Amino acid sequence: MALSLTVLGCSGTYAAPGGACSGYLVRSSSTSVLVDCGPGTLANLQEHVTLQDLDAVVVTHEHPDHWLELPVMRNALKYGVGRTGVPLFTTAGTLRLGEPFGLAPGAFTAQAVADGDTVAVGDLAFRFSRTDHPVETLAVRVDGGGRSLGYSSDTGPGWSCEALGGDDGLDLLVAEATFRHGDGNDPVHLTARQAGEQARGAGARRLVVTHLTPGSDQAGAVAEAADAYGAPVEAAQVHATYAV
Repeated sequence: MALSLTVLGCSGTYAAPGGACSGYLVRSSSTSVLVDCGPGTLANLQEHVTLQDLDAVVVTHEHPDHWLELPVMRNALKYGVGRTGVPLFTTAGTLRLGEPFGLAPGAFTAQAVADGDTVAVGDLAFRFSRTDHPVETLAVRVDGGGRSLGYSSDTGPGWSCEALGGDDGLDLLVAEATFRHGDGNDPVHLTARQAGEQARGAGARRLVVTHLTPGSDQAGAVAEAADAYGAPVEAAQVHATYAV
């Protein structure tokens, strides 16, 4: 398994029935990293990897639907399986919010990351790009085994997924598509059309849209994104695994 992404949660703002908020397990044959840790993701994570085998956690920003399971994970690591020092890479704002919960030092060894930073976890390389969102938010590019994936996290249209693509594009892009074109919502998230346009511009060879609000028209969002992307598009589903 050169590189894969498993959806642990993909609901925007709050979890749909039977779902969870943002969380993705990125794996190679030897490395497992949790990217975002929204409510409900810890239970789903354990369907795919044990807490003993988790190599690191990356959290893209401090909004609750992306980080609020971290204090629960801290308890699970510290008291459940007796682990300390799990690498945690996140924004300075998320670390400040986590201080009252004793995230680090202890269960986690925390490192603040920012726009342009790179980190290596096992055989995976992570690169961060600051998006267009009300708090510091980091999109992520992951490279491993000669393959690449991008995750937009949350962003308005003032940032583009092209920042993750580079000269060689992306094998897989997981992009938020919270709104529909013409809805008139504040530009703090992408529309499905914008997600498709950005995927095309980033040279993404596959597009999965995510962060849809519970109860929204998933089929409509997929169709809108596909029309702009110019190729088939999938909607993220909990427990779906995408080989990159």
